[in-house]
Amino acid sequence: MRKIIGLSVADRDRLPAPCAGCLYWESADALPFECGARCDEARANENVRIIAAEWGECGRVALEDGEVLGFIKYAPPAYAPQSRHLPVGPPDAGVPLITCMHIDLEARRKGVGGLLLRAAMRDLAQRGEKTVQAYATTARGDMSHVPVVGVEFLLRNGFTVARPHPLVPLLRVDLKSLVSWTENLEAVLDSLRLPVRAPRREPVTLSKARR
Repeated sequence: MRKIIGLSVADRDRLPAPCAGCLYWESADALPFECGARCDEARANENVRIIAAEWGECGRVALEDGEVLGFIKYAPPAYAPQSRHLPVGPPDAGVPLITCMHIDLEARRKGVGGLLLRAAMRDLAQRGEKTVQAYATTARGDMSHVPVVGVEFLLRNGFTVARPHPLVPLLRVDLKSLVSWTENLEAVLDSLRLPVRAPRREPVTLSKARR
């Protein structure tokens, strides 16, 4: 069974390591531009609960039989102080920021990313938000440890460049310009042609994932 749930109610042990405990965006001091540059599972879990209580759901997770296909995170920039250190400059303080998105290796290039992005934007639109912003990377190749979304992916999904930069531009999208939010995203998820998944794997702990 495939479904989309909120990040705050997801089993974070099922997120790909080091994502479960990653504190890249929540860290106020400048970090290397890499997922997992700072990790603390307990604090990461608490941060998600705090944002959900103070602002609302801060992410979406796509599941198949309890296994994570992928997830996306978003929140007001105040909850992502690392954004102050990015080379293109800080984001608009009043606009929700999509921070990162990661897709399971077996589910990549199957439509899961676009579906999660639409799920995030539908959630934000239904909560009265008018626009969404996101940092992006112009790099190509393996995105497993990149803490932002690919620029080409965002451009294909309606975003435009709000503030250019050769490496990490800031993009923005007007939610009113996008398609209807009545689409049944779980039905779309169920229709995706994904490979038969391997048996349930043992969760990877942060200690095992240390490089």
